[in-house]
Amino acid sequence: MNQRDPVKASLFVTCIIDQFYPNVGESVVRVLRRFGVDLDFQKKQTCCGQPAFNTGFWTEAKPFAKRFLNTFTGDRFIVVPSGSCASMIRNFYPELLHDEPDDVKKSRKISSKVYELSEFIVDVLGITNLEKYLDPESPRRKVTYHEACHLRRELGVLTQPRTLINSMPNIQLLEMDQAEVCCGFGGTFSIKYPDISGAMLNDKISNITQTRADTLVSCDNSCLMHLAGGMDKKHLDINSMNLVQLIDEAMISKQGHDETNH
Repeated sequence: MNQRDPVKASLFVTCIIDQFYPNVGESVVRVLRRFGVDLDFQKKQTCCGQPAFNTGFWTEAKPFAKRFLNTFTGDRFIVVPSGSCASMIRNFYPELLHDEPDDVKKSRKISSKVYELSEFIVDVLGITNLEKYLDPESPRRKVTYHEACHLRRELGVLTQPRTLINSMPNIQLLEMDQAEVCCGFGGTFSIKYPDISGAMLNDKISNITQTRADTLVSCDNSCLMHLAGGMDKKHLDINSMNLVQLIDEAMISKQGHDETNH
């Protein structure tokens, strides 16, 4: 990456991060700017439409998709710290907008610029080793990694998060059994089928605790919200962090907090 000609990108922050985990959005800004990305934030952005789409309310989802397409114009990459939202935009907008050819064309053009965060760092920025960016005195953690369903199955992001985690000297990755299995959240699935969702959650938490990790890491805050709630109910002393928070924490004492204000 040429520092004189930085990669240009826009952040699509997602509803869950905007409403419940704004600190994750701040971490995204800090980390990407430390990597030299020319990052902006389109203030007109709203939901991508995924909750309505997944529940069958396609008519209600369409205005959100159209707003996204009209908001994120130009040649910038679009970075999404969520596999599910990135998949909605990249894979399902053409299906949602199938009866409007101009919007289908727009969605196919924009899909080539949409990347989940870990995918963007590894595949676009070409960063596969974080060590030179990190403070050697950063906290030591034993982490286990949960693979979010949309990230793995719909985007095909399998190796990028682990590549970044394994490149951090003070982080030990302890793989859990069935890391690729759903946590039981699934958006409205957990509301429609609470008993099934709860059973899946308990299985996942059992696999997490067996690793003896002190921190659970994932790339989707919807999964983390579900898993953290389950662990809290069981009074487990296990932290939950988005991958970008893990990276940000390791950089923060060296780089400072003020980059979100620039």
